[in-house]
Amino acid sequence: MPAVSAGADGKETRKAAAGFAAAPAISYRECKGCGRMNAVEALPEGSAARCDRCNTVLRNARRNPVNRTLAFALSALALFSVATFTPLLTMSISGQQITADLTTGSLQLDKQGFWVLGVLVGLTTILAPAARLATSCYVLMALRMTRPPMHLAPVFRWAARLKPWSMIEVYLLAIFVAYAKLVDMAQVEVGIAVIAFAGVMIAMIAADLALDPDVVWEAIDRRERAAALLPQDRPGKGAIGCECCGFVSTPAPGSHAAACPRCGSPLHRRKSDSIARAWALAIAAIVLYIPANLYPVMTVVSLGRGAPDTIMSGVIELAHAGMWPLALLVFFASITVPVLKLLALIYLLVTTQLGSAKHLRRRTVIYRLVEGIGRWSMIDIFMLSILVGLVRLGNLATIEPGIGAISFAGVVILTMFAAECFDPRLMWDAAEAAHPTRSPTKAPEQPSPGSAHTSSTA
Repeated sequence: MPAVSAGADGKETRKAAAGFAAAPAISYRECKGCGRMNAVEALPEGSAARCDRCNTVLRNARRNPVNRTLAFALSALALFSVATFTPLLTMSISGQQITADLTTGSLQLDKQGFWVLGVLVGLTTILAPAARLATSCYVLMALRMTRPPMHLAPVFRWAARLKPWSMIEVYLLAIFVAYAKLVDMAQVEVGIAVIAFAGVMIAMIAADLALDPDVVWEAIDRRERAAALLPQDRPGKGAIGCECCGFVSTPAPGSHAAACPRCGSPLHRRKSDSIARAWALAIAAIVLYIPANLYPVMTVVSLGRGAPDTIMSGVIELAHAGMWPLALLVFFASITVPVLKLLALIYLLVTTQLGSAKHLRRRTVIYRLVEGIGRWSMIDIFMLSILVGLVRLGNLATIEPGIGAISFAGVVILTMFAAECFDPRLMWDAAEAAHPTRSPTKAPEQPSPGSAHTSSTA
């Protein structure tokens, strides 16, 4: 694998002077997909290092990752401020006009006694995105200071942890679904906040694509410590890769509460009680999924008479109105995704406990899909918060949340936690323990640690 010369075209020299030097010639990364320790050489810009065993991405080398990410993050933060304090939707009916902003839905859910949903919507659409953008901007700007503060590692760690719970893109789709439901019964105007939200989503995606977290962590090492943390020449027995920052270290023998020397996260060879916790959360989600589909998620009260809506009846209503794309979207996100996610989790758990060595790479990919798509099921909950905040005309028309919404929100959150608790490396461990005489992958056997392979991302 080609290594990047420290002085090629003068680029690396300038990065070093700015505090963002290139990665060492060789570093070691524990694969989060299969647990293999890989030797990763310095990468040219626009390439990625992948695990030879399971093909999981170990590192992406980006062009000018700090400055570009900071620019996108600052843009997203500015647009998010606009989206928070400007009208989202305005509804006019029978001479009455109601305007809703980002906070209206959460506040109305709380007023109607559904404070759990109000808190959940507020956390995922306001607090988590704002905190994630603010912490990212703070760290990237602080690293450009001559004498940055000494607490950047825990701040950047929180920025990474908030990513799954920042659901701007899901909320934006929920706005379109809510608009489709209201446009036939009233005059609805789209506010400037919707445009700002679209900008936030684009800027956050661009920031994620531009970011190379390893460059930031290496810069934090150099700025916060007199001597930078250097990767081990070759990981010894008992070496553990941090699940947050990826740094490989060897805890002291007999240590029961080891922490990563770089970011301070607890170190575990594997997630503790992974299988048991994932089973418990998946079973709880299955139990909640029954009332989530049987009970109404909302009731539309018009002239004193109510018409309850379940998840499925909402899909049918969109289909009858001729909005097939939105109907399919809601059906996929609210019905198909939770079912497939639960089935996939059960499949991964059962095959792991049986020590199956079949389709290990495919099962690793399935886990990554399960981990990434679960948040999209929040469309129905976000749509409900928008409708509750907008349709409040007393006896003329009101939308009230139903008990089915709480159950469905529980399903979404529990499946997200279940996916987070499951450790995909256990699949490979179990296969190796059950079949010690043969490799659990068709790839040729290599010495440990293995050498990651590179691929272009340009």
